[in-house]
Amino acid sequence: MTKGSVVNRCSFCNRSAEDVDTLVAGAGVYICDACVALSAEVIKNKPDGPKRTTPVWEGIDDDTLLAHLPRIDAIRHQVDDDLRCWVGEARRRGMSWDRVGEALGMRRQSAWERFS
Repeated sequence: MTKGSVVNRCSFCNRSAEDVDTLVAGAGVYICDACVALSAEVIKNKPDGPKRTTPVWEGIDDDTLLAHLPRIDAIRHQVDDDLRCWVGEARRRGMSWDRVGEALGMRRQSAWERFS
């Protein structure tokens, strides 16, 4: 692997493509075969009752919360790398910094400073 190359990782468990059997790519996200299997099991055995989309903060102790932060940060870096690739492709296709900035909700200058 060359210096500066992007290593694709599962957006859920953060394992690299080299550490899994299959890594499926989506729009800026990836999921490995193990996480697909786990997701299928969760869906199959989902409990009845109200749906909750955010963590139950009261049920997470301080150490667990802190242990989760590096995983979130690693995924943030993966998303940033993916965004750079997508912006790079937009520029390779000749799209202006105005269009790129508009798509990202920022000014042309801000897009150029962040991605050039």
